[in-house]
Amino acid sequence: MTDRKKVTLPTLFKKVADGVPITWLTCYDYPTAYLQEQAGIDMILVGDSLGMTMLGYDSTLPVTMADMIRHTQAVRRGAPTAFLVGDMPYMTYQSSVETAILNAGRFMAEASCDAIKLEGGAAMANRIRGIVEAGIPAIGHLGLTPQSVAALGGFRVQGKSAELAKKIVEDAKALEKAGAFAILLEMVPDRLCKLITARAENCIIMSLGSGPDAHGQLLIYHDMFGLYPKFKPKMAKVFGNAGEVILNGLKGYAAEVTGKTFPQPENWFGMPDEEYNDLLRLL
Repeated sequence: MTDRKKVTLPTLFKKVADGVPITWLTCYDYPTAYLQEQAGIDMILVGDSLGMTMLGYDSTLPVTMADMIRHTQAVRRGAPTAFLVGDMPYMTYQSSVETAILNAGRFMAEASCDAIKLEGGAAMANRIRGIVEAGIPAIGHLGLTPQSVAALGGFRVQGKSAELAKKIVEDAKALEKAGAFAILLEMVPDRLCKLITARAENCIIMSLGSGPDAHGQLLIYHDMFGLYPKFKPKMAKVFGNAGEVILNGLKGYAAEVTGKTFPQPENWFGMPDEEYNDLLRLL
C-alpha cells in the first residue's frame, strides 16, 4: 500500500492554496480502489453512476442506499487514505432535511466516508446546511445532474444561455453559503466554470467536462478506460483501452478452451504416481 498520510479537508484546501489541481475519480469496487490508492488519487467518488456502470441500468434512479453502502465499504477497504465521497442516491435526501441527515450519516457510520455529495441548487441548500450542521462535510453538484436528467431535457450541456448560466452562478453561491465545502460542476461551459471558480470563497470547485479552470477534475473511471459499452461521453479521455484488452483476452480464452490448448500442464495440479496407485487400490 502507499505510505501517504490520510487525505483530509486541510489537505485539499492546501492544494487549492498552492495552485495544485485535485485529482478525483469514481470507483465502485475493492480492486479498482486499491489501484487508485497506489496511483495517489486524491479523492474517490462512489457515484450513483454505479447503477449504469456496474448494475446495467439505463439511469441512476434505481440505485438504493443499500447498493451505495455495500460498494462504498468495498472502496474504503481498497483505498484507506483517499478522501472518500459517498453519492446520495435518488430520493434519499429530496424529501426532507431529516431524511438527508440520516442517510448522509449512514455513509459516515457504515462506510467510513469523509464526505457526501448531493445534486441540486438553491432548493437543496437547506439539505446541505442540515447535513453540515450535523457535522458531515458536504459537496454540491450543479449543471448536468443525472437524477434530474428528464427535467433537464437529456444529457446535454447546462448553462449555455446567459439566463441559465446566471441561475447556476446563484445556485453555486447558495450552496457555498449553506456550508458546502466543494461543488462539482458537470457539463457547464468552461467560461461559466471559470467564473464560478473565481468567485468561490472557501469552496473548492471541481470540473466534470467543464473546462480546465476549476480547482480539480473528476472523471468516470469506466469512461477513461473504455469499460462502459453504451456510449463514450465527450468529456472522457480514454487513458487506456482496458475494455479492448479484456475483450481480446476473453476471446482468446474461449478459443483456447474450444481448441483444447488450455489448460496446459503448468495450469493444473498433479498427484504422485504412488498415491494415485494407492487410490486405485482403495477404490
